[in-house]
Amino acid sequence: MAQILVLTNALAPSTEVLPALGLLPHSVRVLPAEASVLVDEPTSDAVLVDGRRELAAARSLCRLLRTTGLSQPLLLVVTEGGMAAVAADWGADDVLLDTCGPAELDARLRLAAGRSRRPAEDTDPAAPSEIRAGDVVIDEAAYSARVRGRQLDLTYKEFELLKHLAQHPGRVFTRAQLLQEVWGYDYFGGTRTVDVHVRRLRAKLGAEHENAIGTVRNVGYRFVSSGRDLDDRLDLGAGMGTDLGPDLGSDLEEGFDEGPADDPAAPDVDAPPSPSGLR
Repeated sequence: MAQILVLTNALAPSTEVLPALGLLPHSVRVLPAEASVLVDEPTSDAVLVDGRRELAAARSLCRLLRTTGLSQPLLLVVTEGGMAAVAADWGADDVLLDTCGPAELDARLRLAAGRSRRPAEDTDPAAPSEIRAGDVVIDEAAYSARVRGRQLDLTYKEFELLKHLAQHPGRVFTRAQLLQEVWGYDYFGGTRTVDVHVRRLRAKLGAEHENAIGTVRNVGYRFVSSGRDLDDRLDLGAGMGTDLGPDLGSDLEEGFDEGPADDPAAPDVDAPPSPSGLR
């Protein structure tokens, strides 16, 4: 027997909202159609939102419930006319006609409950959280990175930048793209920040592995996962109208026109605070 919570503004028993509920052995509780009622409400197995008469309000309530982290299956009760308006972005797991029979209602409740449990069951707590790219191993859970077993002492943004590049080996990112992906859209610093962090990452990777972060002249940076990739030719001339020249290997060494060398003693430009284990 399931615990069913019905959210409705109708001053009537649950059997008026969904008559089939009265024919099933489930325990039903009716509360006002407000997200705040879930604060002190005991855990239920499913939440039903009455959208028969106030469809717009039901849509807003479903979306609000999802943003508050509702984990139970959320089902929306509508009339046949309301079916045409329901969309995926409403946040409901399923839709019920108010005229549905008890067998259909019970089946939909079971299926919705099964779908909500599946992600938790499919998550393997022992699954590795490591990213391996060539000799570089990145542990996302521990916020650490190693090169052939040697631990790298990285700042938070250096770690995030290395992780982002290693997750897309061979793909070229412009400095503007890296600013958006790693620093965020609300970061107002210049693209010079990316050059500084790449230079520091290469220094920490060491002379043997500094070319793991390759430069494509006048375009951006990419992660080179193996030594063989250093000799690859990026066919960007046809796709981007950019002549990379014959020597991609030299591009990996030269980089952009980055100006004078950075002062090793200069303060780090990472904006957010470092998580535990990082400087």
